[in-house]
Amino acid sequence: MRRFPDPRLTGLGSGLFCGAVMLLLGYLDVLLFGSSLTVYGVLYLPVCALTAVWVREGDLLTAPVVVPIAFAVGVLPVAGGGGGLGGQLMGLVTALATEAGWLYAGTLIAALVVVVRRVRMVARRAAARRRPY
Repeated sequence: MRRFPDPRLTGLGSGLFCGAVMLLLGYLDVLLFGSSLTVYGVLYLPVCALTAVWVREGDLLTAPVVVPIAFAVGVLPVAGGGGGLGGQLMGLVTALATEAGWLYAGTLIAALVVVVRRVRMVARRAAARRRPY
């Protein structure tokens, strides 16, 4: 029976993974769906969950921090905007403001996964201390 991949990413690795995947999904969204911010937001949610699941136990607290940063990185191609740097910046700010619900939902998913993993880790360590040798 095949198992799912179980990588363990460092804090920096989880940030790079999440940022790279969201940037790739942003460009894919532009190509396939014509810059749909809703599609981008829906694609953001599983990436948040995967990032929180794949981060190492020692770096658990980095997952809820890197996912909003990755959202902002990936929304750059989707946000559009025109007319140079000012237009791009205005498009980014507008996209972040209008799609804040997706941003909060993904961050909440990552935080919940991290809390569950942390509780399980603490319980596992407590059980190991109680076990007689």
